[in-house]
Amino acid sequence: MNYFLTYSIYVVILSLLMGISTWKLFKKMGYNPLFAFVPFYNYFIVLKETEHSKWWVILSYVPIVGPIMMTAFHLFLMRHFGKKSFVQTLLTILLPFIYMATVNYSKDPEVEKEDDLYLTEEELASKKKDTFTGSITFAVVFATIIHVFFTQPFGIPTGSMERTLLVGDFLFVNKWSYGFRMPMRPVALPFLQGTIMDTGQKGNPKDDPKSYVDAIKLPYSRILQLKKPQRHDIVVFNYPQDSVHTAIDRKDPYVKRCVAVAGDVLEMRAGRLFINGKPEVILGDQQLQHKYIATTGSQLDIPALYRTYGFLPVQEIQTQNGFMYDFQGLTDQTAREIKALPQIIDLKEHIWEKDSAAVSYKANAARDAYTKNIDTTQSIFPINKKWNQDWYGPLRIPKKGDVVTLNQDTLPEYQWIISEYEHHHLENKDGKIFIDGKEATQYTIQQDYYMMIGDNRDASLDARFFGFVPEENIVGSPMFTWLSVQGLFKDGGSSYQADTKIRWDRMFKATNTGELHKTSYWWVAVLILGLFFGWDFIMKFFKKKEEEQ
Repeated sequence: MNYFLTYSIYVVILSLLMGISTWKLFKKMGYNPLFAFVPFYNYFIVLKETEHSKWWVILSYVPIVGPIMMTAFHLFLMRHFGKKSFVQTLLTILLPFIYMATVNYSKDPEVEKEDDLYLTEEELASKKKDTFTGSITFAVVFATIIHVFFTQPFGIPTGSMERTLLVGDFLFVNKWSYGFRMPMRPVALPFLQGTIMDTGQKGNPKDDPKSYVDAIKLPYSRILQLKKPQRHDIVVFNYPQDSVHTAIDRKDPYVKRCVAVAGDVLEMRAGRLFINGKPEVILGDQQLQHKYIATTGSQLDIPALYRTYGFLPVQEIQTQNGFMYDFQGLTDQTAREIKALPQIIDLKEHIWEKDSAAVSYKANAARDAYTKNIDTTQSIFPINKKWNQDWYGPLRIPKKGDVVTLNQDTLPEYQWIISEYEHHHLENKDGKIFIDGKEATQYTIQQDYYMMIGDNRDASLDARFFGFVPEENIVGSPMFTWLSVQGLFKDGGSSYQADTKIRWDRMFKATNTGELHKTSYWWVAVLILGLFFGWDFIMKFFKKKEEEQ
């Protein structure tokens, strides 16, 4: 169903609930009781009668923000009728339409009028507390609007994009880069992505409480899409094969480089990327890394190498004749410099053998043994090809309108597209393929797809594993790094960890320009902080001037 039609249905349902539960209260306030059923105008009356800013009414039904504002409006109305106790406030928040209906249909509810001249000190203190609570609520709402509709902060916990984006970088992401994707779960806790907290089995998000109401949903829609992701763009997207969250916009956020767009042909040859048969173009800020294995006669001073080269995850293994070091990602230049160290006996780039399939299997925890169940999240996509991280493809990226052939050989390539991304019922039985109950030998692609791969190729869980990224999963592109802390996230795959320190030189610099020397946005940070801390002072100044006049 169309996004705005579905949205309108929700608005009508909420307006009916509001009207049924408050029409008598509107009559007591001197208004036609039918106004209680009119979207927006009903809340406008509530704000007017309770002496709150009437422009807040425009936030009544905004996804995610709306439920917060509506709760505030309901509290204003109930307090207007003298329902101020803790229990009454709690009932208004948790069971709004039920409790308001109880008040509405009770015997002669009356408006409670207040006069500050006759209020006790305790009542005045309570009124000030309510004003303060209202200010905090509005601050949360304002931050939620920015978070949901404009820009969202993301952290970089892994080294898949080193050295373009560093572990411990915190980014602001522009949600309008590729058109704004409308929120799909309108009732949700602000600032939380998918789950509230880890309350179940550690490391298992499937048993954690969700931060949104999954039953109330809106379809995918994107507005003002002036451009689509291009090759070389660094893109933030929702992990396509997230099995925890059915809501697209609540799946885990990933950040990778878009290396191939719809219609391109991607191929990896000995760890080097080719697009449409040509070697990839390396941008100024992009440094590709590869896995290297070093053997030494004595132990290396890894902490010193960390200080010299920054990011340097490595597994140290002692052998009979010395040590072996598995470097997760070295640039060609770094590899040459490490190879020149006196302790190094040999240093070779690790490249998978051609035609060796990288397939992983799920472990059976009960028997501590491997089963025959393939772990698709850790296996090369598609699982029926003899491909691996270094020898991959050629693979054509599906484009909207493409008509693809379906058979037992091509199905692993397109099954996620058909069943998960484009939401059809797919069956494969008796050697035949059925889509929505009908046998099919062809399928027409309904949206564009992309391949997202990390710059640190041998330490990146990317599209080579989870496959194509649908356009509907695209969130936006990073704008700038607002904070960068080395050593903040521990690397479980490394024998050594970097020291903790703030990287001042990376803060408030652009992240997605492709330039080696990036623009500083300190002036933007100063402006935002000035507005944030100075807004209250400015408003008080103008209010004082108005009172003097």
